[in-house]
Amino acid sequence: MGMIDAVGPMVSLARESFRISITTATLLPLLGYLMYGLLSVPIGLLQDKKGKKFILNLGLSVATFGLILPIFSGMYGRMVVDNSSLMQFYKILMAILLLGAGGSILQVSGNPFMRDVSEEGHYSRNLSLAQSFITVGSSMGFLLPTLMLHAFGLDWSILFPVYSCITITALIWLNSARITEKKESNDHHASLRSCLSLLKNRYVLLMVLGIFIYCGVEIAMSSHVPILLKERYMISVEKMGLLISWSLFYLPILLGRFFGSFIMVRIAPKRLLLITGIIALTGILLIFSNSFILTLAGVLLAGLGFANIFPLIFSITIESMPSHTNELSGLMVSSIAGGAVIPPIMGMVADNTSILTAFVIPLLCIIYLIFVAIINNRKNA
Repeated sequence: MGMIDAVGPMVSLARESFRISITTATLLPLLGYLMYGLLSVPIGLLQDKKGKKFILNLGLSVATFGLILPIFSGMYGRMVVDNSSLMQFYKILMAILLLGAGGSILQVSGNPFMRDVSEEGHYSRNLSLAQSFITVGSSMGFLLPTLMLHAFGLDWSILFPVYSCITITALIWLNSARITEKKESNDHHASLRSCLSLLKNRYVLLMVLGIFIYCGVEIAMSSHVPILLKERYMISVEKMGLLISWSLFYLPILLGRFFGSFIMVRIAPKRLLLITGIIALTGILLIFSNSFILTLAGVLLAGLGFANIFPLIFSITIESMPSHTNELSGLMVSSIAGGAVIPPIMGMVADNTSILTAFVIPLLCIIYLIFVAIINNRKNA
């Protein structure tokens, strides 16, 4: 699931490779995460009929097909960019479109499936732990280009063959594993009407928008922090910028999700959501300082704060209405389309003002997420 997050660092890499604007480069997350908005609800309904394992197979197959496309076009670590043509960039866009489609399908089935294998009351913990492994896929988008460049002189298109090998392996592994799915013991069946009608519930709408905002701001941060380091502190994107951005942003997310599963033994999910929101807000505010050290500290704190927001909002919502698991899963995964909307907005602000001013967008987003956390804590009281 985490491999689609590679579109974050791809924004800065594509911008340098094809010499395009930040706004044009953000077409990558736009197309990738657009598929979450288009496919998630229909896939949630299909899952209600076909089951989660069928949907997992479908998602992995679609993602694999998308990742193979650039390889057949010669993009496997030795990409030769023709500055007179953007055809290669368009092929990458198509690959990301299909990877986004596969990722959205996997999210619809994978997140609620964790509830099937969790003991009662442990869903939030286990989903947070699972999300820490998802962050490994996200991290590869930052680490592989830098490591492959220094070790073998390969460019960032090496991501496509590496990711395709992983999805093929996952397909084989999935179909050789014994998986037991839980079926809800009621006569309720998901439909488009029942799914969309949930949005009339103000609490559900609040939480769905929370997922939309969070996913958008995470990708916006991961795609614009390397650009910030390049334009304000002259740090090369491919040589060191991606590695620094990963160390300060996705590594804290990975560690935060891993240890978050243990923290939730002592801190209730709703209270932890508020705490993490405040930490993220503090981090983003530090980015506006004129100090290089404080900027790096801000990115790190933002990563720690971001770590558990997605699994917390997702699990809290599912636990509030377990009989509507498939509909809620479809709605919330469709909201991952925030990754298609917020990064381009941030890119347009950066192109028209400055890269630092563009970080006002993540600031406004995290304020909304703190509002969501406050509502949940009041609901719990």
